[in-house]
Amino acid sequence: MRPTNVRRRVAGPLALLALVVAGCAGPPAPPSLAVGTTADPEFVVLAHLYAGALRGAGAPAHVRTAADPVAELSSGSLDVVPALTGRLLRTLIPNPTVRSDKQVYRAMIAALPEGIAAGDYTTAAEDKPALAVTKATARAWDSADLSALVRHCAGLVVGATHGGRTPAAVGQCRLPAARDFPDDAALFAALAAGQLTAAWSSTAAPDIPADLVVLADREPPLVAAENVVPLYRRNELPERQLLAINEVAGVLDTAALVDMRRRVADGADPQAVADGWLAEHPLGR
Repeated sequence: MRPTNVRRRVAGPLALLALVVAGCAGPPAPPSLAVGTTADPEFVVLAHLYAGALRGAGAPAHVRTAADPVAELSSGSLDVVPALTGRLLRTLIPNPTVRSDKQVYRAMIAALPEGIAAGDYTTAAEDKPALAVTKATARAWDSADLSALVRHCAGLVVGATHGGRTPAAVGQCRLPAARDFPDDAALFAALAAGQLTAAWSSTAAPDIPADLVVLADREPPLVAAENVVPLYRRNELPERQLLAINEVAGVLDTAALVDMRRRVADGADPQAVADGWLAEHPLGR
């Protein structure tokens, strides 16, 4: 009988130790939130911004590349996805007519698939199609505003990089088909050489030469807004996490987006760039 008693005396402390360890372990860690993005460097940076904001709010978060992030958000495979308001709206509604940031945002929200909600959009951070001209053209038009292009609509020759976003019209000016160029370098060289009147780019493009003029789109806008906005699974983010991604809207601006895109284009790690910006611009203050 002595061996049995020994086993009982050993088993008792071991069982107590197991209970103590289990009690110290606490509840399991929450799953990491998946922030989705395409391979586009701009959206990769934005995804890391939102993931960093979530981590700052105490929520584990990681970035995952997806071919169609909005579809995976709808299916529940992703939790948060950065988007541009006008670009997303055009995938949801054919030929939308709204242009201002508020109108585009409201129309986008109304068209979102069931189960997807949108956070606050960044009123100061946009990346919408923009036209660049030479300084000589801006002087000849006596204006650096997009409305000047409308006044000189006849005979325009425009160009764009292959696959670039090229609105068919600017206000009441119906544009000719854009001449296709393999890359921005060839496009801007053609503009500088006088082969084009204007070249399509975007307001947050990091590589527009300094000797060109990007025509400003003033109120009322002639090109539809493209503001940064976070999409998320409806009713699934706690208030603290929702507040974290919404706080980006109050801090991010176009100049910062241009700078981050330029640094990534120069070879910097997107997460390091986003984390550095968040460190310099603490959210919630």
